Amino acid sequence: MYRAMESERPDALFRDPYARRLAGPRGEQVLATMPKGRAFAWPMIVRTAVMDELILRAISRDGVRTVLNLAAGLDTRPYRLPLASSLKWVEADFPDVIAYKEEQLKGERPLCALERVGIDLTDVPRRRALFGRLGAGAGPVLVVSEGLLIYLTPEQVGQLAADLALPASFRWWLIDLASPRLLKMMDKTWGPIVAAGNAPFQFAPAEGTRFFEAFGWREAAFRPTWDESLRLKRTMRLAWLWNLVGRLLPRAKREEWRRFSGIVLLQHS
Repeated sequence: MYRAMESERPDALFRDPYARRLAGPRGEQVLATMPKGRAFAWPMIVRTAVMDELILRAISRDGVRTVLNLAAGLDTRPYRLPLASSLKWVEADFPDVIAYKEEQLKGERPLCALERVGIDLTDVPRRRALFGRLGAGAGPVLVVSEGLLIYLTPEQVGQLAADLALPASFRWWLIDLASPRLLKMMDKTWGPIVAAGNAPFQFAPAEGTRFFEAFGWREAAFRPTWDESLRLKRTMRLAWLWNLVGRLLPRAKREEWRRFSGIVLLQHS
């Protein structure tokens, strides 16, 4: 729904002609029942736009030949981004999600070579088999996991990171990362809703991207959500005031605020 809202603006940062169809009436209903649902659109829109940029940069600059989108959900990047037909794009998600998506997008043609895999990503043997198969194919590989890690435990994220580090061709991993303070804020607004749906917010490491170093990944780029929202002109009300207050903070506090939330590109180390 957030992608649909952005796409319908005259000054849209991106255009997703499939978003409203995929969201459907159920998506509109969900948005209407979420506290401050429309007010919180901006970080999701910023995340989408920044990830678009980083994906295209990894393909053009770093020679990525395969993109593996974990928990792809209703993402439509293979259809809407300017991708070469030679690029391989693999979407992995629950079988029912894959089935719904294929039904809704029947007759639409992706711009790249698209493969969909119905899989429970917590099934460790199956996901390792998937990673091994893709790792032996055309590389380098960029892994994308947008909006996934926050729902996993630190132990699950660590195991996933270790599994992704096994194939040598898995060179890059694009994620979004929350801080403990952001997690506490989200728990007060959307927390009860996601918990009721058996998907509580769980992962927001105090050590930030250093969490991943023990599993073979290091930070290659960090795009603070706040800074990017100002750059892209998609930010919260009274952003100018918060920005002014931020400039008056000590340097350590400013860095903490900068790391409040961000889009991160990790590199296989």
